[in-house]
Amino acid sequence: MTSGILLVDKPQGVTSHDVVARARRLLGTRKVGHAGTLDPMATGLLLLGVDSATRLLTYLVGLDKEYFATIRLGVATDTDDAEGELVATADASGVSDAAVAAGVLALTGAIRQVPSTFSAIKVDGRRAYDRARAGRRSSSPRGT
Repeated sequence: MTSGILLVDKPQGVTSHDVVARARRLLGTRKVGHAGTLDPMATGLLLLGVDSATRLLTYLVGLDKEYFATIRLGVATDTDDAEGELVATADASGVSDAAVAAGVLALTGAIRQVPSTFSAIKVDGRRAYDRARAGRRSSSPRGT
């Protein structure tokens, strides 16, 4: 086995840790890490470092990222995502394409993002989404 960077198209419903664990088994090495957690609901590119290439991950973590999303207007859930329980609905038929574009523009470029209560960020050593689903919500998760 040689070292290197492995590009993985992470499917929905799988944690980043699950992907790392599977790579460890398939590659026959314990030394596998990733360059940033994707929430279980998210799909997309997950960068893995294998063996001596794990030291390169620190240079990949801060690279620019691009996000694509599907937005459902007029629906609110208790988790702020599609997996949560419906808590409110509103008629969104009057929301124009220009209003949607203006809202998306505010999220474009360099921004300071506050992670969702249900994000994959760690709070006190546990994933925020695990804490939140267990009933211990934190309005502004912070972690390492």
